[in-house]
Amino acid sequence: MYKSIIRPLFFLFDPEKIHHFTFSLIKIVSKIPGIPFIFRSLYQVNDEKLERTLFGLTFKNPVGLAAGFDKNAVLYNELVNFGFGFIEIGTVTPKAQVGNPKKRVFRLKADNGLINRMGFNNNGIEAVIKNLKKNNGQVIIGGNIGKNTATLPNSYTEDYVTCFKELHPYVDYFVLNVSCPNVGSHVKLNDKEYLIELITEVQKVNNTYPKQKPILLKIAPDLNTVQLDEIIELVEETGIEGVIASNTSVSREGLKITEEELDKIGYGGLSGKPIKDRSTQVIKYLAEKSNKSFPIIGVGGIHSSEDALEKLSAGADLVQIYTGFIYEGPSLIKKINKAILAKN
Repeated sequence: MYKSIIRPLFFLFDPEKIHHFTFSLIKIVSKIPGIPFIFRSLYQVNDEKLERTLFGLTFKNPVGLAAGFDKNAVLYNELVNFGFGFIEIGTVTPKAQVGNPKKRVFRLKADNGLINRMGFNNNGIEAVIKNLKKNNGQVIIGGNIGKNTATLPNSYTEDYVTCFKELHPYVDYFVLNVSCPNVGSHVKLNDKEYLIELITEVQKVNNTYPKQKPILLKIAPDLNTVQLDEIIELVEETGIEGVIASNTSVSREGLKITEEELDKIGYGGLSGKPIKDRSTQVIKYLAEKSNKSFPIIGVGGIHSSEDALEKLSAGADLVQIYTGFIYEGPSLIKKINKAILAKN
């Protein structure tokens, strides 16, 4: 039903506008008595064999929702009914910001992908916390944090630390987003020495709390082997809990869309099926080269249960979906979980 009726209808409209419409629709429908139960019965797979324990957290199942979908923590209580084992909110910045000028999200239908240049649009840390206070405790929540676009390089760390302090009571783990291609210069954020400095400062703050929260690093799929080796060294040197591989890509290789159409779209991060293989390669390299010494969350191009199993076989401990959720619908979560059970 989703792919034959709902998706064709939704794809008639601007991606960003339909995203907000869908949020409102799910929010309203979920208030109708019995509807959340129907969603749960349709999409949730409850089996102890699906549980995964990583960095001190027990995930109900290994299929999560990637950051960028529920930026402001508006819909996580409703989205859990679709069967997610964890939901990552954000990217959150200290101050609210509108992001890049519209139009900034583009469907690549022939490629089953998206290009976006949202630019960390979000309502700011205070608004997100207000929403997280409504958490009914049904699912593990990750907090994906970043810097404001206008923040000067010498204050980058301050932005991350501010978000970390404010969000600490309300999320179960943190993700330092240093790899989004849509928020200006990333020269400093890609520098190993600076990343060690950033992680160390956030860890210092973390250690002041009675209960520390796991900290992960989200990396780009476009890193070469030398840069990936640096990531492995960085994890070893800092003791950071894990890596999310990967973010969106600036590559445009192998796309069916024409060069002319790409020129009209302009810059932005590519997600969906076109980055599936590269994301898996990054996971495999990190897992093998590090002797699987740290957890990896695999994300990028998961549009089927086979795609998810491929990520897990490559070395991912958990997986996340985003573009696949948009293209394939909520049944994708159930399909992945059932496939994992069938393989056990």
